[in-house]
Amino acid sequence: MHFIFATNAFLDPIVNGITAILNAINSVVHSRGWSLVIFALGFKLISWPLNTKQFMSMIKMQKLAPQMKALQAKYAKSDPQRYQKETMELYKREGANPLAGCWPMLVQYPIIISVYYAVWAHKDLYKNEHWLWVGAPFTDHVAPLLWKAYLFAPNLAAADIVLLLLYAISMYFYSRYATMPSADPQQAQTQKLMAIFSPLMLGFLGLRYNWPSAMVLYWFSYNLFTMGQQFYLLGKYHQPLSALDDFHALTDLPDDAKTKALPKANGEVAGQQRGGSRRNKKKKRGARR
Repeated sequence: MHFIFATNAFLDPIVNGITAILNAINSVVHSRGWSLVIFALGFKLISWPLNTKQFMSMIKMQKLAPQMKALQAKYAKSDPQRYQKETMELYKREGANPLAGCWPMLVQYPIIISVYYAVWAHKDLYKNEHWLWVGAPFTDHVAPLLWKAYLFAPNLAAADIVLLLLYAISMYFYSRYATMPSADPQQAQTQKLMAIFSPLMLGFLGLRYNWPSAMVLYWFSYNLFTMGQQFYLLGKYHQPLSALDDFHALTDLPDDAKTKALPKANGEVAGQQRGGSRRNKKKKRGARR
């Protein structure tokens, strides 16, 4: 898919715009490595509303999972047309849109891919650039290990195994803890496998094709900022991560955990009665007295 975009002039203005922004940031901070980190942070802040809408849409779809599962059991095999009709009526009645969780990512995807080409097209600019350990003095004595990739790259134009490894680890932890759990046990199992195999595949491709460490640095930074936003949204609209993660489907959780996993409404956890909060307030007042 990356190569399809590469042959399409649609991305050229985006790539040129990103290059200009990176150059402008670099003129202030005088570091192309930190320019990529700052750009990743800025892009994440700009796309924050889109990601929040995506998150809320996923929560809404998750709340409908038990009803959808009941419709599937009742009509999916015996009357597929009735099943589709009832499903669409459920979406309409509850104001849910199964595609709403996808389009924010489709909007951001061209930007993420354009950074790849912005770095690759100006790879020479990163040959004399460094970032933290990348390009540090001791890297002058480090030789390539695999497919011309360095354990510690001498510059941001070379492949850095440590940085690539950190990116793969961040991908795993993002999939493990910061993604919405599936309501389908089979899909939850698929997510579990993808959380393991996707980082391994990315690590192999990065080593095999010598991805510049500058590009990996941007993806790693963006991934960290995305995880930060996801943890924030989970804490605000969901129960603690210890009760729920992508390795367990929502339908597999105990009844009390399912209740806790539902979104908070009006600042309260679903299933928590107002009377309980009032009793707690009375207890606190009595303790003060």
